[in-house]
Amino acid sequence: MNGLRNFVDKIKPTFEKGGKLGFLHSTFDAFETFLFVPNTVTRRGAHVRDCVDLKRVMIMVVIALVPAMLFGIWNTGYQHSLAFGLGWGFWNIVLYGLVKVLPLYIVSYLVGLGIEFVSAQIQGHEVNEGYLVSGMLIPLIVPVDVPLWMLAIAVAFAVIIGKEVFGGTGMNIWNPALLTRAFLFFSYPSKMSGDTIWTGGMTRYMAEGTAFQCGNGLVDGVSGATPLANPTLANLEPQFMDMVLGTIPGSVGETSVIAILIGAFILIWTGVASWKIMLSSVAGGLAIGYLGYAVGATDLPGYYQLVMGGFLFGTVFMATDPVTSAQTECGKWIYGFLVGALAVTVRLWNPGYPEGMMLAILLMNTFAPLIDHYVIEFSIKRRDKKVKIA
Repeated sequence: MNGLRNFVDKIKPTFEKGGKLGFLHSTFDAFETFLFVPNTVTRRGAHVRDCVDLKRVMIMVVIALVPAMLFGIWNTGYQHSLAFGLGWGFWNIVLYGLVKVLPLYIVSYLVGLGIEFVSAQIQGHEVNEGYLVSGMLIPLIVPVDVPLWMLAIAVAFAVIIGKEVFGGTGMNIWNPALLTRAFLFFSYPSKMSGDTIWTGGMTRYMAEGTAFQCGNGLVDGVSGATPLANPTLANLEPQFMDMVLGTIPGSVGETSVIAILIGAFILIWTGVASWKIMLSSVAGGLAIGYLGYAVGATDLPGYYQLVMGGFLFGTVFMATDPVTSAQTECGKWIYGFLVGALAVTVRLWNPGYPEGMMLAILLMNTFAPLIDHYVIEFSIKRRDKKVKIA
């Protein structure tokens, strides 16, 4: 590390303002502060001194996402092997999944970070760190077969319209990763229906349990039903443990409850994400899930809603986004409960859209400032009453 530090210090004057490459100061600063803790100190007054900056917080979220990403890579290959009866071993499964998932990450980061760097250069400010997480999230919440050009357009929309126009990281109203998914869903619904999931190209196509050749023997892929496609107890009861483990079709990172809970533990243990939002979201999902079960809207007990689709993934990694979620402690309980409740409400009473987590989080992102406003107003009025009584 000392050698790397010396090398960075040696070339740094070239990128300082007034240097030969001074116009790339923002880009150089982004890489330097990514590698090392910024060498900045306070000059006056009392300040909190801590080596943890925004980049380190974002890296903790990235680390928490790694279990879901690794399992998603394996599951992509496993679902392909299962669909075609290939009987692949572990490494063949992982290699196939990596080949399919890696391009999603390349496009996500090239387009997103490219726009971030260009924006920073134009405006002359530091590169925002928030896309470190968004770029990691986006490939995990889309089908593995989404065309890369569609993904590139959606990422560009989310970063430019959903983030940069508001001022960048910390100023955006909606979660950029979910805006990417929303753009894909409303612009290219056939690729984001939520009913089926692609498992991969192969020389044979499986339909209704029968294998047959298609044209010249080559097809782009095969779609398998997800639990949300036919959510009845008869269909899902035998699959409950598969949904917990994650060995089911679904978007890349959303299938494994165990992998997501590992990430949740990391986020809560490090204090990066709010456990109040997570817990209240689960409570809201269970409340509406059991209400729907009681009135006959579904024959699934409420706890099934937690392990299907992207409910837990959205609860842990996106509803807890500190920028777009509620900031007050009481507001976090309200915000989280409404996210979970709305997600399951959409699932049960909107037959045109089997998954409701994306819409629920985006809607509550919109109302999070209003929730905080009324929580603060209520707190001020309650305090004034105590003062008057005293």
